[in-house]
Amino acid sequence: MNKKGFIFDLDGVIVDTAKYHYLAWKDLADSLGIGFSEKQNEQLKGVSRVLSLQKILEWGDMKISDEKFEALMAQKNKEYLDHISHMNETEILPDVSRVLSFLKSANQPISLGSASKNARAILEKVNLFDSFNAIVDGTNVTKGKPNPEVFLVAAKELEMEPTKCIVFEDAVAGVQAANSAGMISIGIGKTEVLFEADYVFSDFTEMSNEFIEELINK
Repeated sequence: MNKKGFIFDLDGVIVDTAKYHYLAWKDLADSLGIGFSEKQNEQLKGVSRVLSLQKILEWGDMKISDEKFEALMAQKNKEYLDHISHMNETEILPDVSRVLSFLKSANQPISLGSASKNARAILEKVNLFDSFNAIVDGTNVTKGKPNPEVFLVAAKELEMEPTKCIVFEDAVAGVQAANSAGMISIGIGKTEVLFEADYVFSDFTEMSNEFIEELINK
């Protein structure tokens, strides 16, 4: 069987930590008197904390000092960490474990490729840490998605050519990063949001083992 490198984003792909990011950003925006919707939150998915806060401040047409900026980022992260400290295996999204098991049984190299600096802690919490041959997260890269750095580093860690890698992403910025890296992009979510991806599934329950096998043998 051929070998491909399979790279998974974390938030919204493996676990639904996206909801915790949303709650933490919403509380922060509310505290500043800035309106913040779930639609706006879509634009923050896969984006670094710095860029996310910059966007929220732009939406509110607000300027703040560097000290206040740093304090708000710390405040958001603390609330988010409070949420994820209660996570366990029940938070793994449907059929993610099946897909990971299938790839492992097919001897395919698997990496995480996430902007989150909390990725390792989350994988430990949900008992998936050992499912990955490599873990690349916000502590390993300096450029956020849509820059392809995180996926290119993951490919290198897996010793795979970028063109032989497949990325699972739920964010527009992540899909764009995968496409920039010359990888096959698979969107997990809504087609109208992730239309730039090569394939889109609403979740992994829609993705058959046969489809994954086709990707491996392509």
